[in-house]
Amino acid sequence: MSATGQAGGRSKSTGQAGGRSKSTGQAGGRSKSAAGAPLSERITEAMAEAGGDPETDADRLRRGLRRGWFFSAIWLVYLFDPVRTIVESDVSVARRATALLSLVLFAATYLLSFAEFRSRIAKGPIASPSRQWMLLGALVILLVPAAPVARESILAGGVYIAVMAVFTLPLAQAAVVIAASAAAFVVLPRIVPGWSADDGTVLSLLVASLAAWGVGQLIVRNIELQRARQRIADLAVVEERERLGRDVHDILGHTLTVITVKAELAGRLVDLDPLRATREIAEVEALARTALSDVRATVGGLRTVTLDVELIHARTALDAAGIDLVLIGAATDAESNFREVFAWTVRESVTNVVRHSGASRCCITVEPSRIEIVDDGKGSDPGDDTGNGLRGLRHRADRAGTVLTAGAAGGGFRVIVEAP
Repeated sequence: MSATGQAGGRSKSTGQAGGRSKSTGQAGGRSKSAAGAPLSERITEAMAEAGGDPETDADRLRRGLRRGWFFSAIWLVYLFDPVRTIVESDVSVARRATALLSLVLFAATYLLSFAEFRSRIAKGPIASPSRQWMLLGALVILLVPAAPVARESILAGGVYIAVMAVFTLPLAQAAVVIAASAAAFVVLPRIVPGWSADDGTVLSLLVASLAAWGVGQLIVRNIELQRARQRIADLAVVEERERLGRDVHDILGHTLTVITVKAELAGRLVDLDPLRATREIAEVEALARTALSDVRATVGGLRTVTLDVELIHARTALDAAGIDLVLIGAATDAESNFREVFAWTVRESVTNVVRHSGASRCCITVEPSRIEIVDDGKGSDPGDDTGNGLRGLRHRADRAGTVLTAGAAGGGFRVIVEAP
């Protein structure tokens, strides 16, 4: 009863979506608890791994736990029946006063026990089972003085004891408490003179215990769900950072390579052909401005590449490096869903040709579901096909549902991206 109400409050607090967790995203998640571990211990483990950010769902749960005394107190209303029985009994005032005091102490101990339970969940560590057994024993003892006056209605206290056991003891030990309480509900009314048997109270005991266990499971699952959502969010952040790194690498790598080649060419032409050198310097300035704009667009998530534009840039870069371009096909020959990954392929491959190949000729072949870039340069050195650029290109190809093949080809180097 009591735990159902107060745990329900915690469930409500835990179930609220939102609030970013400071989850570490460590592989493996929380350490696996034994199936029979106390619910309090499992809740504490889950909350500890949900992180310490003030805005996390776990911290909302902690705040709810600190206010949980109210929910615990609400369920004390079910002690009204034994109180009424004591007040209406025809025993002496002293016995009635003793019985009422016993129930007051029972209620106070119950509230203090759950207050400590909530505090330990919020702060940790969980008290040992032996301490919990002592608290449960104290509750049983406090019911004894009231039993002769309250008669069978005193059994309502057994429900509180069973529910507390569900929350604070390992499952096997809690089952012992529930079984003992159920036995008391059945046996005591039949052997104590003046008590009336009501087997329906056993069902109430079992339902309340099952409800408490279910609420505890719900709390744990809600915290685990929140942590799983946070891991997904963290992975999305990592993925976005990797995407940004690939884009910046590809954009600056290509553009700076062309700028370097054109600047070297302009330096050689200053004395031989000043007018052309001036044009090359103007193009270097334009490329630098374009690179700055591209970086800004990439950071803002607005950068896109198109195959037709990249083919034009490829010709410009190869011409500046003195490499002949042979283009077979056109951008429009490629299927639309492959054009972006083909554009990145042209950008990265041509950058590598200009930088590393020492080639005199580069051939780009565009087909509907395949693109090939091959040069007649020096080929690849060991490890050349695993650089950052090709590694990023392989990731793009995988995401586009295509396959990247890169390696030496008859003295040169070949890059192929094609549909499987």
